[in-house]
Amino acid sequence: MEESKNKKDQVMDALSKVIDPELGIDIVNLGLIYAVEIEDGQSAIITMTLTTMGCPLSDMLNDSIKSAAESVAGIEECEIQLVWYPMWNVGKMSRYARVALGIPEGFGM
Repeated sequence: MEESKNKKDQVMDALSKVIDPELGIDIVNLGLIYAVEIEDGQSAIITMTLTTMGCPLSDMLNDSIKSAAESVAGIEECEIQLVWYPMWNVGKMSRYARVALGIPEGFGM
C-alpha cells in the first residue's frame, strides 16, 4: 500500500510538469486532476476534467499526460478517464495558478 501511495505522489509530481497549452499553467495547479489511482503497481489511472466541455483534450496534452505518468519508475501504462462532474471552476485552481493568471483573491470561490 505504501508503494502505491508513493507512486501516486510521484505521478502527481510528474503531472505537475504538464502545462496546459492555452493557459500556460500546469494541469495540477489548474485543478484539472481529480484523482490518481495505481493498479497492480504498474498502471496509473488518472481521473481528470477540462476547463470547458468544448475544450478538446488535444493529442499533445493527452500524450504529455501519458508520458509524464509513464516516466515514473514502475508505471508501465496510463489510462485517462475524462469526467465532467464535478464541473471544473476557478475555485479548483491553486492559489499559485490564480495569482499567475491574475485572478483576484476569492473570485469564483
